[in-house]
Amino acid sequence: RGDSDSAQGYGKNELDAGQVGRFYLRVEHAQVLRPEDIPRFAILGVIPSMQPTHCTSDMYWAEARLGPRRVRGAYAWRSLLDTGVIIPGGSDFPVESPDPILGIYAACTRRDTSGVPSSQEDIDEHFQLPPGSLPDSARWSNGWYAFERMTREEAVRAFTSWASRAAGQNHEKGSLEPGKAADFVVLSGDIMEVPARLIPRIRVLETWIDGKRAYAADGH
Repeated sequence: RGDSDSAQGYGKNELDAGQVGRFYLRVEHAQVLRPEDIPRFAILGVIPSMQPTHCTSDMYWAEARLGPRRVRGAYAWRSLLDTGVIIPGGSDFPVESPDPILGIYAACTRRDTSGVPSSQEDIDEHFQLPPGSLPDSARWSNGWYAFERMTREEAVRAFTSWASRAAGQNHEKGSLEPGKAADFVVLSGDIMEVPARLIPRIRVLETWIDGKRAYAADGH
């Protein structure tokens, strides 16, 4: 997945020349970045768009493919957010599940749905590592490079208000405010309150589009 690697060179002169501001420019799959390019997104006003479940699918082999230095720029959500940018989330369906709840879970835990990684044993059993690599298990015990996690609020925003802003539709949708479309879902649990491991079990009970119920789960 070298999309963002190549994009950093292609069109770089155009961005540096100031050809931003007229559009909501974004880099899709901004998931493997050079550290020196991370602050440039905020400086240039470019939005880095990512698919959180790519992180938890790629993590098993990413270190072996990218190497221990380049992997530090992989899915660098916290590093990017701390510069002041937003990160809209997606799924890249059919490559990954289209379920945004799984994307939110991946973004705020950097674990797969089985809870990996949570121990050194997980790393030894499941991860491909370069010869001689000794990962810092303390960094991985709470998720793959857990220091790059989003908060739960940020993860929810990635699939709601930040996504609508990246699409140039933030005045129409993405949050529940007067004058915006009444698009929302009713869930079986509170994403902000349940234990993180239970987030993937949350189900959509109702879907409302523009104030009209478009879906109801069986028995609801």
